Amino acid sequence: MEPVTASTSAGAEWHGPGAPASRARPFRWQALVWALVFPARRHRIGLTVPGLFLMALAVGIGTAAYNTASNILFITLSLLLACLLLSGLLSWFNFTGVCWRLPPPGPWRAGHETLVTVEVRNRKRWLPTYSLWFEFATQPRRRVAAAPERPLKVREILEAAERDVTRGRVHLRERLEPQGDAVLEWGVKPARRGEEVVELEAVGSLFPFGFLRKHIGAALRHPVLVWPAQVEYRWAGAAPVQAGAQGRRTARAGTGDDLLALRKYGQGDSHRLIHWKASARLGQLMVRQFAAESHEGHVLSVDAPAGAWVRPEQFELMCSFAGTLAEDLFAAGRLRGVAVNGGPLLETRRVRDLEAVLDALARLQPGEPPPGASRAPFPPAAAGSNLITFAPDGARGVVALLDGHPTATA
Repeated sequence: MEPVTASTSAGAEWHGPGAPASRARPFRWQALVWALVFPARRHRIGLTVPGLFLMALAVGIGTAAYNTASNILFITLSLLLACLLLSGLLSWFNFTGVCWRLPPPGPWRAGHETLVTVEVRNRKRWLPTYSLWFEFATQPRRRVAAAPERPLKVREILEAAERDVTRGRVHLRERLEPQGDAVLEWGVKPARRGEEVVELEAVGSLFPFGFLRKHIGAALRHPVLVWPAQVEYRWAGAAPVQAGAQGRRTARAGTGDDLLALRKYGQGDSHRLIHWKASARLGQLMVRQFAAESHEGHVLSVDAPAGAWVRPEQFELMCSFAGTLAEDLFAAGRLRGVAVNGGPLLETRRVRDLEAVLDALARLQPGEPPPGASRAPFPPAAAGSNLITFAPDGARGVVALLDGHPTATA
């Protein structure tokens, strides 16, 4: 599969026959006739089953009209051909002035339903647009191909390549008015974590009579990260936090002494937290939000040596387990940071830091750490804190070790 480049993933720009860049050229009749005879690149027009039946009927009537010299049959033949020609012209006008774009999607979660949106705009002044459909596809950005036991046939190779591709089609149910906009959504559920590519492959229509299929290749791609799935685990108990660990301020809401931010007053907030000067300046009640003081925390170390994680399904469980445990500890205010495969310690002070950890887990692959990575990435202050590591537990399970002692299993 070709890499995703900036030109192929520019989903923020409008594409299609009605895109602003394609409408900047002056109108010329010669260009119109040339576009009808020789369509633009990735534009295809094909016959449907009713269209083939109409063509066969026209050939039969034309043969009978030539043999019998009947004017009625010639008139009927001209009506059939005019109907086919009118279908092509209306199909061309239906796409004229229409453009679309694929907004960059956010991170996905394995096993969770997510939505891919496409924005459609009709730039025509007088004519509406009918009956469009949009074809989507998702596939892994990098495929790991196992060595085949025997030479594969071409059909088997194509089936193997198509096995990881998820396709879908979304229809424009209502007509798109002139100068109108619409947003279409396609639901997809990624099965596994990793780096994937979501693509708007083509836009098609059978308008107006269903005799011809107008098909325009879009080829809009976006890379997307699929976070590990959330899994259930059993917490077996943890050792108490080391005595003497000093508390530290964290950038999340709490009841500490450091002012974190101001926010709107909500039902149930204490009147003592109201910031009267800011409320008078903004014309609405604003309350103070303080940073939380954390006296305890854990550090997660997620290592993926190839010799330890030889089973792919067990490795995927470990990634999901690490991501779920990190989210739960962060929600409880007990996560100080995560180190992934010998990399630097990623401190988790805010939600954005936790998302960076999930991004790293989505890209994690079993193998040796990258060159220059340290096997002891923790600062001296965190080296003696509650360190959680992960190890295989039997043939299928994963165990979390807190300072070398089992504390949770999945």
